[in-house]
Amino acid sequence: MQVPAKIRQAVEQQLEGLPLKQLRQAAEVLSQRYRTEAPTASAHLASDLAAAAYLAVRFPATFSAVRRAMAETADVHPEFAPVTQLDAGSGPGTAVLAAGDVWPSLRQALLLEGSAPIRQSGEPLVAASGIAAEWRAGDLASTAIPDSSEVLTRFDLVTCAYVLSELSATAQRLLVEHLWSATAGVLLLVEPGTPAGWQRILEARTALLHAGAQILAPCPHAFACPLVSPDWCHFAERVERSRMHRLVKQGDVPWEDEKFLYLAVSREERPVKPKSRVLTRPKINSGLIALKLCNPDGTMTQPGIRKRDKIYKQARRTDWGETLDFMLDNEQ
Repeated sequence: MQVPAKIRQAVEQQLEGLPLKQLRQAAEVLSQRYRTEAPTASAHLASDLAAAAYLAVRFPATFSAVRRAMAETADVHPEFAPVTQLDAGSGPGTAVLAAGDVWPSLRQALLLEGSAPIRQSGEPLVAASGIAAEWRAGDLASTAIPDSSEVLTRFDLVTCAYVLSELSATAQRLLVEHLWSATAGVLLLVEPGTPAGWQRILEARTALLHAGAQILAPCPHAFACPLVSPDWCHFAERVERSRMHRLVKQGDVPWEDEKFLYLAVSREERPVKPKSRVLTRPKINSGLIALKLCNPDGTMTQPGIRKRDKIYKQARRTDWGETLDFMLDNEQ
């Protein structure tokens, strides 16, 4: 995926003229923080240089993962057309920019972000999108979510991307509860595609189901997750690197894979026949397609599809994270 040209150009304008050596150093600090998933809240984006490094190396990957999650949500909920959005832990407005790209209906957004430098970086990006945005300094560790005194007490779309890892377990639970209370339509959570990120999503999933949420994606069911550690559910989005991205990361490869996972839930029950979700990249060898599927009945199966099978062509076109029209089993 490539970040839309208008957004990419706005990011490059902010990075123009910044010292490359310092950007690389700041980017390495950021990368180390994301690798360890240390709960640091907004402290890792407390300087202008750190915010610039984020725009250079993390923004394209985060945007691509969030947009992919939104596109898949839109696929299973095509009538959803949000007008208002609440984004918690906005960074430079990544989820708002992605939502505007997926849902042209979006008109108004409230963005909560604790880091002043990253807010300042994001304000011109979101302003260029045409979405009416209100930015607020918010400490999500204290769950600074709009209360009943707000004019807009609920939002069509509520998003929280790459944030839960920055909070304690108690703060995570409270934040998810507050986010759900602020949701009128769809709540979308996105996390790094790590085993720890999977556990955070599973805990949020359990709490939201208990609160009456209806799962949209990626799970095709509301049963317990069939995967068992050390296995875990995650997806990958290929991200095209810009010239600045390659320079800061000192890499020659023009792309990278961002591993992520997500959960999209709705307040409305949708009578749509669920499909099996492909959990890993299909393996194709000598006319045999090996799949790993999460199925609507709550099972995980690993069927082998041969050329003589009626769904072979469909399976051949299906990639990691996509869905199949009907459930398969190991006897297929």
